[in-house]
Amino acid sequence: MKEKLYDKFKELFGDADGAHFYFSPGRVNLIGEHTDYNGGHVFPCALTLGTYGVARKRADRLMHFYSLNLDQIGVVEASLDDLTNKAVYDWANYPLGVVWTFAEKGYSLDTGFDMVIWGDIPGGAGLSSSASLEVLTGIMLTDLFGFTKLSLTDLALFGQYSENNFNGCNCGIMDQFTVAMGKKDNAIFLDTSTLNYEYAPVLLDDAKIIITNSKVKHSLVSSAYNDRRQESTDALEDLQKELSIASLGDLTVEEFEEHADLIRDDVRTRRAQHAVSENQRTIEAVAALQNGNIEKFGKLMNQSHISLRDDYEVSCKEIDLLVSLAWDIPGVIGSRITGGGFGGCTVSIVKNDAVETFIETIGNTYKETFGHEAEFYTVDIGAGAGRLD
Repeated sequence: MKEKLYDKFKELFGDADGAHFYFSPGRVNLIGEHTDYNGGHVFPCALTLGTYGVARKRADRLMHFYSLNLDQIGVVEASLDDLTNKAVYDWANYPLGVVWTFAEKGYSLDTGFDMVIWGDIPGGAGLSSSASLEVLTGIMLTDLFGFTKLSLTDLALFGQYSENNFNGCNCGIMDQFTVAMGKKDNAIFLDTSTLNYEYAPVLLDDAKIIITNSKVKHSLVSSAYNDRRQESTDALEDLQKELSIASLGDLTVEEFEEHADLIRDDVRTRRAQHAVSENQRTIEAVAALQNGNIEKFGKLMNQSHISLRDDYEVSCKEIDLLVSLAWDIPGVIGSRITGGGFGGCTVSIVKNDAVETFIETIGNTYKETFGHEAEFYTVDIGAGAGRLD
């Protein structure tokens, strides 16, 4: 892929002198969904799937963006003198938003740059293709323009700020943080209220992590994602009238149940119920993994899906079928929806001797039911973003 990107860069921009090669992973969240903007814990890991890029500074104030995945769009040109979101920029609004964020945070670029990318994260699948691109851009800018004071955590926060304020999705910090801070063979146990984190080894001697793509594409900006965040905020405000808490993640399940009647309607109550219980499940799941109890980890994954389906209402019929089929297969330790929801993927932990049955059984039934195929990825846990040459 490196050679292909450099060849395209030379074709578009004449030569590749001064250009460098970068990588930024996708991510999958093992447990802890929709807790990151509710002050709770998450447990994601970076993937070896991701976004590759070649970039170089220019001598003028123009920026050129090109994606090998979207040849039909061609080169997108923008200027440092007009950092605004425009429909004509299409996918390039994501890297452009990071440039805008750098300027907002006091790190304006003195020149433009040329950028060619390619990625193997399926778009709209809930594996953080947008966060991968945002952090990739941050890594590129930091390297090319010498912003050495910026940490990987800064770049994660810049990516989140960009997605919230330039591209209109009120996502939490989990995706960008995982992409930036990933570590091979480890998931990240992250407290999103403090950004305190620890790495936890995920060494599955007799099992694999399998991601199943429903091929139902979601767009978090246009979906009910922002509605869920607002409903959670409203529930928190109801609780704060009598409780001194900063987030739903501050509550235990018992404390929530004691005070749930403070919340003014049933929808808000169920949203908060999920946020609180999912936070506690995540804490329990990581402890189970550290104690070698992978079976308990799997049961908590299953409970997470039920809560996301019933209380948070971010699943769909396609995803629910994938999960229910998985639960019925001997050797499946746990399975749940992953990502923002409203389509996308499931994540399952499957014993090695059940992998073939898992893919065949689910694949056949899913196609018979919905008329299109699911895709399966047996994934490895990879490192975070960085320069590769």
